[in-house]
Amino acid sequence: MTKQTLFDKVWDMHTVRTLPTGQTQLFIGLHLIHEVTSPQAFQMLAERGLGVLYPNHTLATVDHIVPTAFQHRPFSDMLAETMMRELEKNVKKAGIRFLDLSSGKQGIVHIIGPELGLTQPGMIIACGDSHTSTHGAFGCIAFGIGTSQVRDVLATQCLAVTRPKVRKIVVKGKLHKGVYAKDVILRIIQQLGVYGGIGYAYEYAGPVVETMTMEERMTMCNMSIEGGATVGYINPDQTTFAYMKGREFAPTGEAWDKALTFWKFIASDTDARYDDIIEIDGKQLEPMVTWGINPGQAIGISQKIPTISSFKADDQKTASLTLQHMQFKEGESVLGKKIDVAFIGSCTNSRISDLREAARIVRGKKVASHVKAIVVPGSQAVKKAAEAEGLDAVFKAAGFEWREAGCSMCLGMNSDKLVGNQLCASSSNRNFIGRQGSPTGRTLLMSPAMVAVCAIEGRVADVRAHV
Repeated sequence: MTKQTLFDKVWDMHTVRTLPTGQTQLFIGLHLIHEVTSPQAFQMLAERGLGVLYPNHTLATVDHIVPTAFQHRPFSDMLAETMMRELEKNVKKAGIRFLDLSSGKQGIVHIIGPELGLTQPGMIIACGDSHTSTHGAFGCIAFGIGTSQVRDVLATQCLAVTRPKVRKIVVKGKLHKGVYAKDVILRIIQQLGVYGGIGYAYEYAGPVVETMTMEERMTMCNMSIEGGATVGYINPDQTTFAYMKGREFAPTGEAWDKALTFWKFIASDTDARYDDIIEIDGKQLEPMVTWGINPGQAIGISQKIPTISSFKADDQKTASLTLQHMQFKEGESVLGKKIDVAFIGSCTNSRISDLREAARIVRGKKVASHVKAIVVPGSQAVKKAAEAEGLDAVFKAAGFEWREAGCSMCLGMNSDKLVGNQLCASSSNRNFIGRQGSPTGRTLLMSPAMVAVCAIEGRVADVRAHV
């Protein structure tokens, strides 16, 4: 037995050399790009007279700035249109595969990689987007990079990276009804803190994780970065293999058999050594909701907002300012707070299973008259599948707006934004000030099922009464 984690094995396999700085030069197996962080990278290449070394290792799509209500070109937002044109020009010149709006395969970059079978166990994946950790659900090392690093990968297919430690997070027991993968990861971040994962890769394990679907696992890994971890991953197993089989870019025939052997080998050894191990009891979890301005400021739906005095002295001023922004009071409940907007979407929770669960809850009901509610599928494939099942009709009958694929209100880089100090129940991944487009807007993170209930009741509600 090698006593190695999956992280150790995959990292070592992709190591080109150890640099004088102590960093590792890693070969990047799959590079994903989109319209926001790539234009400057291509410009830097042009200024240096460099090209794209391995265009077949890069895939491009559009997601961040594309409108989701009307996608006719040119876009009404000229900055968005300019970004689109730059990407179109750059990928054509470099010979990079591009899944644009006319492809039928466009979508949020972390949705389309897995659904097309591009994301595979044992890879190292990089993308100019912090939520690249999503792909770790397949047994990958996947992380977000900055624009200068996008340039480096395009030019060399390599990156200089500091090797993190590995923390194993074991989720024991069994989840109750109404508690979802989103609640598990919010609880982990709340317990360990938004800085708790700095310098670590997170390996998620235990009975709760092992029984999750691949889409639930992607939700878990997606928010690893919100806890400060560079990487979040789950060992590949039969659930992984069943999900991947038959997908467009997955191996077939003899190559599939060889891939299975490799994928099973890279899983962490049963006696693997970890730098830290944390255990969480899944039976103790309840639906989670954030009350503040980072994902770690979260509570169980039945709990009260912490008092200022419960924070460390250095954190009390920040807690006070947080409550001022959110217009909440210490010691009160978030339950029952009137919401203005309900958003189901983002790379965290816009897959078909998320939409099915939300539709199940809203079927036959109506969105509260004062709530603006929108559903944004994560990809054109998800949208097509949802419409084939009639989920779009369910949402529209309830009063939701049914949109085209894109990042939408998750980050407000498009026309989907909060207005003023609206309070939004959101299935996205960040509740930072201004994240959803308004500097005074307020965001409550929760599961898609919770968002659906809040939209119907017009206030923060407990989904357990509806499942």
